[in-house]
Amino acid sequence: MATRKTRVAVIGGGCAAMALAWQLSRRELQDRYEVTIYQEGWRLGGKGASGRGPSGRIEEHGLHIWLGFYDNAFRMMRECHAELESAGKGALYGDWREAWTPENDIALCSPREGGGFEKWAVHMPPRDGLPGDPLPPDVVFTLPYYMARAFELFRALIMDTSRDGATVLSGFERPPEGDVVARLAYLARLGTFAGAATLAEGLGVLAALLRSVTPQGADGLMRAADGLLGRLRQWVEDRWIANDPNRFMWEVADLTLATITGLMRYGVMADPRGLDAIDDYECREWMRINGASVRALQSPFLRGLYDLSMGYENGDPDRPALSAGQGLRGTLRTFFGYRGAFMWRMRAGMGDVVFAPLYTAMKARGVKFEFFHRLTNMGLASSKDHIDTLTFDVQAKIKRGREYDPLVPVHGKPCWPSEPDYDQLLQGSRMRAQGWNFESHWDRRRAEEETLRVGKDFDFVALTVGVGAVPHVASELLAHDKRWRDMCANVASVASQAFQVWLTEDLETLGWPGPTYITGAFAKPFDTWCDMAHVVPEEVWSEPPATAVYFCAVLPDPPEPPSDDDIGYLQRRTDEVRENAANYLEGPIRAVWPGAFEADGNFRWEILKAADDGTSGADLTGPARFATQFWKANVNPSDRYVIHTPGSWRHRISPLDRSYDNLTLAGDWTDSGFHSGCVEGAVMSGLLAAHALCGSPRLEDITAYDHP
Repeated sequence: MATRKTRVAVIGGGCAAMALAWQLSRRELQDRYEVTIYQEGWRLGGKGASGRGPSGRIEEHGLHIWLGFYDNAFRMMRECHAELESAGKGALYGDWREAWTPENDIALCSPREGGGFEKWAVHMPPRDGLPGDPLPPDVVFTLPYYMARAFELFRALIMDTSRDGATVLSGFERPPEGDVVARLAYLARLGTFAGAATLAEGLGVLAALLRSVTPQGADGLMRAADGLLGRLRQWVEDRWIANDPNRFMWEVADLTLATITGLMRYGVMADPRGLDAIDDYECREWMRINGASVRALQSPFLRGLYDLSMGYENGDPDRPALSAGQGLRGTLRTFFGYRGAFMWRMRAGMGDVVFAPLYTAMKARGVKFEFFHRLTNMGLASSKDHIDTLTFDVQAKIKRGREYDPLVPVHGKPCWPSEPDYDQLLQGSRMRAQGWNFESHWDRRRAEEETLRVGKDFDFVALTVGVGAVPHVASELLAHDKRWRDMCANVASVASQAFQVWLTEDLETLGWPGPTYITGAFAKPFDTWCDMAHVVPEEVWSEPPATAVYFCAVLPDPPEPPSDDDIGYLQRRTDEVRENAANYLEGPIRAVWPGAFEADGNFRWEILKAADDGTSGADLTGPARFATQFWKANVNPSDRYVIHTPGSWRHRISPLDRSYDNLTLAGDWTDSGFHSGCVEGAVMSGLLAAHALCGSPRLEDITAYDHP
């Protein structure tokens, strides 16, 4: 007799859910698990969802760029593309290297004395390998490894700026490489000298020793280097930070030096907690304690770090909050863990590039998808040790009892639309006429209610909604379990805002010289933006625009949260984002796009390209023309961006936690080993949830899960 499969109900359809379902539906596990993904609305993706609007325009939740250290996420997508290719579906999505393009250019903006901004452009060198490749044997994610890389960077900077070539290291008689004691004494003696050559020599010795030292011996090594580090700090401050035209790089060096000093002072390299040992400190506070200069603490790099992580409590730019441990972990992985390229751009929307291929491949594997299912309650059994029921609002029923077909073809590729296909829905015409919003937390209209029962309809539950939605779907768990209440109270999230414009002139014409930088640390309220000209060919235009530009940032919360029955809340916040965006084009953008303004100082609204498929107001002029563009307020509880505030790490619950017999959780808000609101953190969490259920993948196969 065949063994009945374990029925797994996955709640939510973001990156964590996809990673979990991808793992459980592998060929070697398909006879053990039956996976069903329950998704509110008509599309997968969570915070990464995108859709196709008028003229096939790509409409995103925000600006999505994959970083070069996203090994687990890229591995999943590479496997997906390979599987589609082997199944004869490779032409649908192409090779993964066609779906992502390398990006090594970034720009950060710094306020200029007297007004405006100056641009600090950085080109990160390409590195060997590709994200998702097996790790080389010499790459180990330890703090001594990172420190060695940092000292090599310092040494290269000093060698370059001194411009003395090989002669800068002449005159030093080094002890033999195998004599560690002699080299430590030599290192300490170098700290009594102050020249650039001495610094370069000392940093080379220090990097070599760190590569072979154990974490337990690293603190002793750093104490031996104390004099050298002091000299290095003075050299950086006196010679470079004050007035060098490349002081941005030296501000980064100053922050790195403060980091090294702090790791030594706090004994972090020998602490079994790793960087969690300093995670109760706020990142800027910890840098200041360890000697970072005021200028460095205000540098565009550090502001960019907060902007990238949306690290502002309640979305308030005047309340920056990022824990020191995760701030450093993210920085170390970003700068020293990338492969191939520093960043990778998707050729189209994240829905098209990530969630459409995964949906297609997993449908072929037998994974089931139940769209228009919004979870309203996870019922806890009377024994309080497992989930007994799952109650859903079924937002819409599909005609003739069929499965909903969510994708539409664009240039021959399956894509997610920005609106549901009402023609597939029972009473779809009425829903469209009445403006039902299936993705609004505050629109509670439904077709019916459905309750699933353990043992009859499901065996195991994986909760992968955003942490902001947990109180709304797991109230019984929160009432029973203090850990869950503490998690929801202390793992913070912020709302975000985004807008996109399509322009008839490219940015170089408007005064922003290339390359097409990813730009951060710019003016509020939209501090991060990017030229996305590369996605325009994927859209459907009669006369294509010259480029598209995406903007995003945090969106401040109101003093009091809205009630669940405030059906107009989402629209009010969306109108607020529209006003913010239009004002931004009339104000701060002048500093970087001077050619977008008339001689009288007014923004040239005619450069905004309207959809040319007859669906929007191409004849609108002046500020009213902004209505033809796209903007979004990400305020739904599940759409809020997770931030990592000081001390919050101890309140995160791991997907490996088995306090409840048939429940795991996954998302970038869990204890995943990388506590950041990003794709990689979510995928790692999904893999951990799969391991909790079936033992696969092995923990050692989750790249950087054991990161300090």
